[in-house]
Amino acid sequence: MSFMFKSPLDIELRLDGEDSRETVEVKTAKGRKEKLSLYKDGETVKGQVTIRTRDNKKVEHLGVRIQLLGTIETNNDGIQADDFLSLAHELASPGELKHPETFQFEFRNVEKQYESYRGTNVRLRYYLKVTVSRKSADVIREKELWVYQYQVANSKDSTAALPTTTVKMDVGIEDCLHIEFEYSKNKYSLKDVIVGRIYFLLVRLKIKHMELSLIRRETCGAAPHQMSNSETLARFEIMDGAPVRGETIPIRLFLGGFDLTPTYKDINKKFSTRTFLSLVLIDEDARRYFKQSEIILYRDE
Repeated sequence: MSFMFKSPLDIELRLDGEDSRETVEVKTAKGRKEKLSLYKDGETVKGQVTIRTRDNKKVEHLGVRIQLLGTIETNNDGIQADDFLSLAHELASPGELKHPETFQFEFRNVEKQYESYRGTNVRLRYYLKVTVSRKSADVIREKELWVYQYQVANSKDSTAALPTTTVKMDVGIEDCLHIEFEYSKNKYSLKDVIVGRIYFLLVRLKIKHMELSLIRRETCGAAPHQMSNSETLARFEIMDGAPVRGETIPIRLFLGGFDLTPTYKDINKKFSTRTFLSLVLIDEDARRYFKQSEIILYRDE
């Protein structure tokens, strides 16, 4: 016979302005979608915690506290969690709960140095955690927040201010194929447009099909236990049929409609994510020729 443990307390955690605050829709591990309140770096996090006893019974406790935590969880040879942010307030001293009680909390001007992320083997999350300590089992309630990190595009940190700078990606097989994919810059906001063109300089293969893909590569852990996963975020058919020498194909790729994330480089020495443009050509014998080039993504307001 098994017994289900029923918590003697009900904990409600609400954020100030929660109903009117901007939200972000993110996927859960099971593929469902949930809405989380959006916060920025340096923004205050405040709200209320209401604790109610069940069945009007008195409940003794050893104290009530609330924490604001920032954690990186990696699934690399077992799930590991490392906190990079840990703030706490004591809401109540040891005592007895008889009636519903509401506690105000406020974490002022919190530095949120990383953007929230849910990937294949990595999760970077910010969350509030209320703990009612008891001699038996603690009663815990959590509420996740979502954080965006915004960057300002300027001449110092972005090639967006340099429209004349171009990037060239060559696909070549000696004496058989030479293609140049030219695009305007290598750093884009998540709402930007990739503008470019493909030149066919030499075509002696019977090219049947060509496509352009956006690929996100997530890397976590350190050698020799490092894990890397690649995910195709979008795939576009550029050409169906045989090109000829001298032909030019214009490219215009709108990034705003895809589930993209900014480029993360060695975040807290735990993980990185990079985005690549991948050009793939397929000939009549189903042989594939491809070349990848990294683009830097950032979020602007």
